[in-house]
This record gives sequence, C-alpha cells and structure tokens, in this order.
Amino acid sequence: MEFADLIKTPKLDGVLLHDPSNAGASGATVGTLCITGHHLLLSARQETSQELWLLHKNIDCVEKKPSLSQNVVVGGLITLKCKDLRIISLEIKCGKEFFNVAASLEALSAIQNTELLYPFFYRPMYSILEDGYTMFRPELEFAKLISGVGMGGGSSPNVANITICMPSTSTSTLTVGAGIPHPLQNGFAIDALAGGGAGGVGGGALQGPQASCEWRITNVNRDFSVCATYGATLIVPKAITDEQIVLSAAFRDGGRFPVLSYRHENGATLMRSSQPQSIQGIKRCRADEAILNLVLGRSRKGFIVDTWGKGKSNTETDLHYSQWKKVNRSIGNVSSPASILDSFARLIEACNDLGCSTDKWLSRLESSGWLSLVLNSLNASCVVAQCLDQEGSPVLVHGAKGLDSTLIVTSLVQIILNPDCRTVRGLQALIEREWIQAGHPFASRHRFSCYTPNQTRNKTSGATFALFLDCIYQLYTQFPCSFEFSTQLLILLFEHSHFSQYGTFLCDSERERNELNVHTRTTSLWSYLNRPDVLQTLLNPLYEPNANVIWPSVAPISLELWSDLYLRWVIDQRSSATVMSQIQELVTREKELRTQALKLRKQALELGQEVSTLMKSGNDT
Repeated sequence: MEFADLIKTPKLDGVLLHDPSNAGASGATVGTLCITGHHLLLSARQETSQELWLLHKNIDCVEKKPSLSQNVVVGGLITLKCKDLRIISLEIKCGKEFFNVAASLEALSAIQNTELLYPFFYRPMYSILEDGYTMFRPELEFAKLISGVGMGGGSSPNVANITICMPSTSTSTLTVGAGIPHPLQNGFAIDALAGGGAGGVGGGALQGPQASCEWRITNVNRDFSVCATYGATLIVPKAITDEQIVLSAAFRDGGRFPVLSYRHENGATLMRSSQPQSIQGIKRCRADEAILNLVLGRSRKGFIVDTWGKGKSNTETDLHYSQWKKVNRSIGNVSSPASILDSFARLIEACNDLGCSTDKWLSRLESSGWLSLVLNSLNASCVVAQCLDQEGSPVLVHGAKGLDSTLIVTSLVQIILNPDCRTVRGLQALIEREWIQAGHPFASRHRFSCYTPNQTRNKTSGATFALFLDCIYQLYTQFPCSFEFSTQLLILLFEHSHFSQYGTFLCDSERERNELNVHTRTTSLWSYLNRPDVLQTLLNPLYEPNANVIWPSVAPISLELWSDLYLRWVIDQRSSATVMSQIQELVTREKELRTQALKLRKQALELGQEVSTLMKSGNDT
C-alpha cells in the first residue's frame, strides 16, 4: 500500500482551523492544509501564527458535519478529536474537498500495519548520546534488583558485588557499576553478597528472609514459546528448573508464571503473575507451588493479592498454598481494560463540558468513577507495600491476565518504597521493566481512546497506563519535593504512549518488537528525553532526595483532578506555567544566595585569620 493511494487531496488552500487552545482570541486561523503520509499540517504563512503539526496516529475520531445549500453539499466542518485530548475543527468551503479530506484522515488514522507508522520513517536531527534501547538491559536491571543497588542507571555510594555462579562451580565476581556481560548465560545464578537499601541507601550484608534465597537469569522463554507476552530474559529462583517453569506457565493464564518484580531492602520480594487458568480437572500445579514456597524462604507467610475482583477470578487454593494468605484488592467493580477506558471517556466528557453548573460537573466527575479507580489503585498498592516493608513478607500480585491492574500495583509499590523510582531514569527503568518488557499491550490498548464511541472501539482498548500516570501524579501532589521530575514528564509519557515518532511504546510485546526489529529500525524515546537540553525542562525545581518510604493518604479528599492534563486544552494553563517559572526563579536565586553566603563566610574566615595574625605580630613587637 502507498500513502498516496489514501491521500485524495494532498493540499488545500483557504481552510479555516478552529483551535481555541492555539488560535488566539479569534479562535480561528485561515491557512493552507497539507496532508502527508504521517502528518496533517496547516500553516497561515504568517510570522505571528503558529503552524499545526498533527500526527495521524494522534487522531482518535473524525466527525463530519456537511454544509448544505439547496440539498447540495457545499463544504462542511471536520472535527478531529485527538488522543492527546485536544479537539480541533477544519472548515472547508468545497463539497468535494470536504469529503476527500475527511476520507483521507479516516484512512490514514486507521492504519494498522505497524511498519507503516511514523517511528519507522523518523530520523532524528540530533546525535544520539545514549541508546535508550540498551540503557535498561534486563540483565543489568535484574542484577541491581537483587543486590539492592539503585536501579535506572543511577550511581550508588555502596556498590554491591554480584557473584555469578557458573555451572562448573567456578565463580567470577563482577561489580554492578562496571556492568555485566551481555547476555548472561541461562543457568547462571546471581547471589547478592552485599548491598544497600533501595536506591543504594545503606550498606552491609543483605538482611531478611530472602538473604539466603538465590536467583538466576533464565532464557527458557528465548523463543517466546513459554509465554508470548513475557520477555526473553526473566529472573526466577535458582532452585527452580526450566521444566518447572514450563509447567507453572501452563497452569497460569497466558503462561504468565510468577516472576520477580522487586526486592525490598529488608529482603522481602514482590512477584507478579496472571491468575490460575480455569481448566476442568486441573486443581493444582506442584511446580507453581514450588516456586512460591521457595520464595517464602524463612518467612512464615506470604500474601497473594488479587487485583481483579472478588468472585471474578480464579485464585490459588488454600489447601495447596497453605502459607499464603489471600487478599482481595479490586481496582474497580469490573477491572477490565474496556471498563477503565469507559470511565476515562466519561471523565474527559465531563471536563470538556463548559456549560454545566458546578454541582452538575462535580456529579458527573464522581459518576465517571475515574477517581475511584485512582483511589483503589493507591489503596491496593499501599497494602502490598505494607506487607513488604512492615511485615517483611513476600507478595504475589495478580489479576486476570496480569497485563493491566497487576502492573499498576507492582509499579506503584516500587515508587512508594524505592526512592530511585522517583528519579527520571528510575521511572524510565520502571516503565521498561514493569510495562514494556512485561508485555503490556500498548498497541492494542491505545488503538482507540476516549473519543471513539463505545460501540466502535474493541474490548482490548484501555486506559490502564493513563490510570498509572494519574496515580503517580497523586503521589507527586502529596510529596512534591520527593520526585526528581515534574508532571510535564508524565504528560509526555501519556502522549508518546498513544502516538509518537519514537518506537519505545510500539507493539504489544517484546516478541512483536523483535519480529519488526524495532530496536534497530527506530529511535528510543529515552534517547530523546535524556538529552541534557530536554532533561532540564523536565526536572522538578523543588526536588530534595528522600530516601524514605512515602506513605500517601488514600482518603478521597486527598485526591486532585489532574487539570494540567485533562483540562489543558479547555482552561488556559498559562497561570500554572507562570507559577512554575516563578518557583524556578526563586530556587535559582536561593542557590545563588547560598553560594554567595558560602563565599562570604570563607572571606570572613580568611579575614579573621589575618586579624589574628596581625594581632599576634603586634603583641610580639
């Protein structure tokens, strides 16, 4: 297929753009419309007017309203509802061109062939300082995970030594900071001989029930035959064989057997999986039981947290998992991707309605159920975090297929407990581990968004990642000085996960990305975000490193509507930008004054010493 076949009118003059967020007081701009294979462009060719560049992948819904004159279409209004939540309209004066432009945009925005998307055609105009696709290799991240060294590429004051036990019983000790050979061979064991707490804080020998539990890297899923949604490199208990892993995968929905997600500084481990399959005649799996029982170590009990919903999921039987206590923490009444997107759609519909009264708007906000999903997600995450931090017990989190609510909880737990995950690189590493490499189906979830009618979008569409980002925003509002990044980074992640020139969020799994050679044919989003000039714009000026656990309030009154995202095209956000600019200036001024104060103190000390010397010499004479 050629893009030219889908573009019926590549260029059209005299198009009126209605974009209240970008068109000044008049609310409209007249210019030339151009349609390329990947972009819609509109330029007024005036220095005072900003051009519109819109990726076709950003278009969620195309609505047509023809204008009639004597029952003849003489043009019309094409409304584009976008995945970044913006709504713009194109007013066209010619009937034929009106239908041509609408048909072209509908076809171009609906392309499903991944290789025709913009990331495969985009070539950056800047030099790549770091390859984002190799920054967070699973082997290195897992090694840091076990050792307790700060993840996400950050340095640690107490670098742990990782002993890789060869099958021949010979060992070689590597320093995490120096890197680990890639890839680690299947069957190697990783023993954490020494390590600090989360984020590299603390030091000494590993403590807690998991100190004696060894782990290893396995490539049993190298061809993705064991689990289509997992990555090729996974971490499992050393004593568990690959044969047992295959049996456990057959017992779990979609083959998502229990894998390590996070190891807390006290040794307690967080694992994730899907729920057991509902297969008649199969009541247990000894291999699956062996994995969980081995993770228990010397701990008397573990917790299995089900995020799917009471009575809606299959869970492990008490008889065969006697040391594991079942805890239900449903994210929603129906924790499915489609229902989460329905709630998100109702939220955005309420945010876009400027005509309703305050009481009615608050009622619509509550009835959307979105903030309840946020509250439930935070509540479930706090429960799991307490089990790890205060009980010192291992936790297994699952829910249905383990692709949505499970990942929200395991990710938020790490942000609550691990200060490294509150840094820019730490958050990037977390999203790589818990979302991209863990097989969250971004392509399927984000094919349609909140503006596509409910009856049109398929059941695999969802807003799970948006819910996760909103939960981070809530943590940010309660602990504004504990996050290295600003909320602007969260907004960028929301946008790029739906449409992007980068390949980071392409496809549904690592298997699909490998088949399309995404890592060699596209550019990573992390390569762009970590450029010094870009990174500077994403930093939180109030950041003060906080090595402690952050326990958020989960009271409904503590939640805030994320207006910077949901209302940014509806309500002028320039006042917020002005406030942030003022804060940045104050922080910069404070640093300058601190530097000046230190300089003056040094000068005063030197002068004092000179006075003492002069007085001493005077006394001597």
